[in-house]
Order: sequence, then structure tokens, then C-alpha cells
Amino acid sequence: MINPSSVAFDVDGVFADTMTLFLDIAQKEYGINWIKPEDITCYAIEDCINLDKNIIDNILNRILNGNYDVALKPIEGASEVLTRLGRSQRRLLFVTARPYLGPIYDWMLSILPLKPDSIEIVTTGTFEGKSDVLLRNNITCFVEDRLETCFKLKEAGVTPVLFKQPWNREAHPFVEVETWSDIEKLIEF
Repeated sequence: MINPSSVAFDVDGVFADTMTLFLDIAQKEYGINWIKPEDITCYAIEDCINLDKNIIDNILNRILNGNYDVALKPIEGASEVLTRLGRSQRRLLFVTARPYLGPIYDWMLSILPLKPDSIEIVTTGTFEGKSDVLLRNNITCFVEDRLETCFKLKEAGVTPVLFKQPWNREAHPFVEVETWSDIEKLIEF
């Protein structure tokens, strides 16, 4: 069981459904409708999808900057579990490898019915920077979707919980969750 005060969360691929957003932008802006979620089998999209790197970079930059017309949605069940957790804790901590906050904080405030000062997002700019932030904040468990980051977290003494995605389907020793209901069952409310 996870102590609610010792858990933190990644943003993209765990709370925010940025994969669907990526596919929606690709279709709406570039007419690319042949990519399915299960085709994105590696974290670096250009390594698994035959798509011009400039288009990939443009879409990813648009996601970071909030420059899109389609809706970013939370992963199913995330809002409910995070709201419950946020109401039982002083704060919710999110740690992301995004290089800057951009509009993601405002998006979270629009999704979670919590006080703004109860949500903290730390941007690290690198996947490697997450463990330092977590350790400084006395976080012992982190929900992450990037398998390589889970190995780094484990080395640093943080217990990773892998959120199942098409890009992390390699063998691993970590607790794995497929839904936010699975996460909720792990938290000792």
C-alpha cells in the first residue's frame, strides 16, 4: 500500500492523455490518420513511426505551448482519483520532464476541482532530474509511464509504479498499473 503523502505523479501519459492529443493534432493539422495508439511502441516517436521529424517536433512543441484547437483530456479516471487524493492531502505533487510549465498548470486547475495552492508541478527539463525533486520532497513512490525513468528512480531509492502504455511493453520488475482504478487500489486512503 502507498502512503498518500509519499506519492507523486508524472503528467504526460499518466494524468494528461497527450498521446491522444498528439494523434488528434496530427490528423487535424496534417491529415495523418493512419497512426493508432498501439503503433507508438517507443517513447521517442520518431523511432517507431515513419513520420517526418519536423512534423513530430512541431506537434510536440504545440502540445508544450498549448497551441492546439483540439481538447487535451485527462486519462480516464485520473480526475476522480486525483481529486480524492487532493482532498485528503495538503498538496498533490506532479513532476514532469517538460522543460517549462506552459499552460499545463491552468489545464490542471480546469480539470481538478481543488484549490490552486494544493497542486504543485515541478518541471525538470530532463527525465534524470525527477529523482532529485522527488527525494527533496520526501516522495518514496512515483507513478511514471517511461520505463527508462523507472529504472533511474529505482536506483535513486524511489519506488516507481509503471503506468502501462504501448511504449513501455518490455520486461521489467516494477509494479504496473493499467488504469487509475488500479492506482486508487494501491493508495492507503
